[in-house]
Amino acid sequence: MAEELNPRLVAQRQLDVAAELLGLDRVQHKRLREPQLVLEVSVPVKLDNGRVEVFKGWRSQHNNFRGPTKGGVRYHPDTNYDEVVALSMWMTWKCALLNLPFGGGKGGVRCNPAEMSTGELERLTRRYTFMISPIIGPERDIPAPDVFTSSQTMAWMMDTYSILKGYTVPSVVTGKPLDLGGSQGRVEATGRGCVLCVREALKHLGIDPATTSAAVQGYGNVGSNAAILLEEMGVKVVAVSDVFGAVTNPDGLDTRKLAAHVQKTGSVVGFPGSSPMPGDDLLEMDVDVLIPAALENVITSQNAGKIRAKIVSEGANGPTTPMADKVLHENGIFVIPDVLANAGGVTVSYFEWVQDLYHFQWDEDRVNKELEKMMVRAFAEVLAVAREKQVCNRTAAYLLSVARVARAGTERGIFP
Repeated sequence: MAEELNPRLVAQRQLDVAAELLGLDRVQHKRLREPQLVLEVSVPVKLDNGRVEVFKGWRSQHNNFRGPTKGGVRYHPDTNYDEVVALSMWMTWKCALLNLPFGGGKGGVRCNPAEMSTGELERLTRRYTFMISPIIGPERDIPAPDVFTSSQTMAWMMDTYSILKGYTVPSVVTGKPLDLGGSQGRVEATGRGCVLCVREALKHLGIDPATTSAAVQGYGNVGSNAAILLEEMGVKVVAVSDVFGAVTNPDGLDTRKLAAHVQKTGSVVGFPGSSPMPGDDLLEMDVDVLIPAALENVITSQNAGKIRAKIVSEGANGPTTPMADKVLHENGIFVIPDVLANAGGVTVSYFEWVQDLYHFQWDEDRVNKELEKMMVRAFAEVLAVAREKQVCNRTAAYLLSVARVARAGTERGIFP
């Protein structure tokens, strides 16, 4: 079980499956199996009480064959080397699948943001940015928000990096506030991409959104926006959960009122017109669409056989283990893998990066139309490979993305 839940081993195993089916060159396979660079840092921060605490942090750059590395920074008490490396590898495949000119990167600091003041988080962010500054940059590695980080975190990172450079560098990070070069539509992008994939899956399976029910695990940025967009599409969202608990209403939850409730109280728990339920039960509900949008390893060999949804759209990174993936596939569940389902965030981050480089801002309508075009195209490509090769959607996505990265590596060659 421990090996099944180790994200780095999971990511390597997923690559191994694709490499074997592709007949990938041994050298390229070995190069893609490990990150090109991982920086581990000890981050000293003066707390409000005057005491200094030292936090462990990482920045992993998995692969730059197709361009600078790109990926979020998360603050979480369980963040570790294996997680950050796995997430950077998944980002490589995600960027390649959407045909973005990036490789995969990821960062993290092991801390508990819930127990830290705004001032402490700012000092942590600025020190961490200073320590990884030699390896980041608009043409090298571009951080973004992730779990328990935000546009404010990115503002601090951008400001710190700019101070070190001596001039303002908006394109060093994405997911910034609009005033600092952020992009319209970025906040909703990951949830929107996830729902666009659900829409295409419903079309493929011949299911009417008006007769569709959904459950969303995780009510942060991705889950809350996905729930709102699902409801706008006509889907009935009957259950949602967060780290504090879960709520349900078989007649459907008002997702916008729920978002306001979360904004006010900090949790979905206690939402008027809903009933409480055990959080773990949400995954096994009899719904048409399940969106795991929390953390990795929530669908495992222990509960995969109890999943009753027709469609699983992975809003989170790595929510399904390889052993669970096999069970879902055998049970005929249509899984939209994370490297596709949650690629909306990095796609609009790419738009933001381009806008910053050209010092020009797109309107939200253009951002959303460009995102829809790219997500729909990637979904169709994955579905076509899955049918042609008679493999699950995840393997199809990996066949496409790994082949693209490997080709770039072969064409670039090895120096010296």
